[in-house]
Amino acid sequence: MSSPPLSTDLIQSLDSALRPARWDEYVGQQQAKASIRIAIDAAKKRGSMPEHFLFYGPPGVGKTTLAHLIAASLGAPLKVTSGVAIERAADLAAVLTNLEPGTVLFIDEIHRLSRKIEELLYPALESARLDIILGKGPSARTVELALPPFTLVGATTRVAELSGPLRSRFGGGTYQLDFYTDDDLRAIVRRSARVLELTAPEEVVERVAARSRATPRIANALLKRVRDYAEVHERPLSATVCDEACLLFGVDPLGLTKDDRRYLVTLSEAFRGGPAGIRALAAALHEDADTLESVYEPYLLRLGFVERGPRGRVLTDKGRTYLLAP
Repeated sequence: MSSPPLSTDLIQSLDSALRPARWDEYVGQQQAKASIRIAIDAAKKRGSMPEHFLFYGPPGVGKTTLAHLIAASLGAPLKVTSGVAIERAADLAAVLTNLEPGTVLFIDEIHRLSRKIEELLYPALESARLDIILGKGPSARTVELALPPFTLVGATTRVAELSGPLRSRFGGGTYQLDFYTDDDLRAIVRRSARVLELTAPEEVVERVAARSRATPRIANALLKRVRDYAEVHERPLSATVCDEACLLFGVDPLGLTKDDRRYLVTLSEAFRGGPAGIRALAAALHEDADTLESVYEPYLLRLGFVERGPRGRVLTDKGRTYLLAP
């Protein structure tokens, strides 16, 4: 008799369980983590909220987790939203005026905020007030609303798209979160295996870590998919099972997928190795240029398979060698 499907709540609880709940469980990003903890501890000694934080880096490297840890350290509620969800001044006003005192407000994809919304944020971040303009033309008037004390945590994969004035208002610090080392990824996979109550031999840990594109989120997702494969086939986790599962999922030993290989093949064949402009490359791949820049290219650049030049993307000798490998 087959097992009943997992409920959405259970799936979300499993994902939440893999998220570090304490600072000592958060692996990697040592310099950023140490600086953030000093800012939090200093604010707690003063009996105030810490200044605002901005995190930027590739997807899946721990920006959201840091927001959760900051809130937990302060014993504060966490309000989560995104730049996409805040389209109008009324949206921002609704978020800010409904905050409880001492809330940590997390805005993911903060680079998606319009310049008009950014400007409304300035007084909110500097002096905890919101200036609302009522009416239009000569009869318009400004109403100043006092806001409760709060700490904003912004996260973005495209920090250059934030205006200078907004970036300057993150007094708690602007932190770049980078890709993870192999040692850190192995530690993350071991912890996740324990949380999931899996018996994962070290060779499985190493294979999952090596295929995780230097990103914890991908490591956890891949570990769960390998677990599912082993359970369906009623076999214990092993190096062989892991390799079989990854082959089925289309993930090679470097963590590249069919989409990554399609990118490299297109650059090699359609553009003769480049240089190729990002828009031309996106059109050839039937993808959005933002997706190429934020999802595919960061890891390909890290591997040294692609280079960005003034005239566009170029396939490197390492990239050509990879494509020629059996």
